[in-house]
Order: sequence, then structure tokens, then C-alpha cells
Amino acid sequence: MAVTSVRVDSTLQMVLETGLDQDGNGIYKVKSFHNVKTDATDDQLFTVANALKPLQSYALQRIERRDSSNLLNA
Repeated sequence: MAVTSVRVDSTLQMVLETGLDQDGNGIYKVKSFHNVKTDATDDQLFTVANALKPLQSYALQRIERRDSSNLLNA
């Protein structure tokens, strides 16, 4: 049985470091941008996140992409 994966949702997430805890470990906040076009490339999302970087109050630690897919019986 062949299964096909169809992407149905994408989210761009910017992980920001808001400070340090008592042990010196980073404290993080995640800003999520939902309803991203599912056909957007990783390069495009990276470019958008870097364009938004100067607007953030905290240091950008990493950029993440979260995808959801439906699995269909082909």
C-alpha cells in the first residue's frame, strides 16, 4: 500500500532568548506565525524571519518551521 503525504499547514517560529535563569541557562520565548503558505520554501521563510529580526526586543536564537501533513492512501 502506497501512502502519500500532503502538507496542509505550515508555521514559522522564531525562538528568542529573553534572559538567563539562576543556573545560567537560556530562557526562551517563541513567536509563531501561522497560516504560512505550504509551498513556501525554507529559504523564503529564513529570509522573512531575518527581515523581522530587527523588530524583536530579544536576541533571535533559531528559526524553526513546523509542518502538518495528511497521510493518504494512494
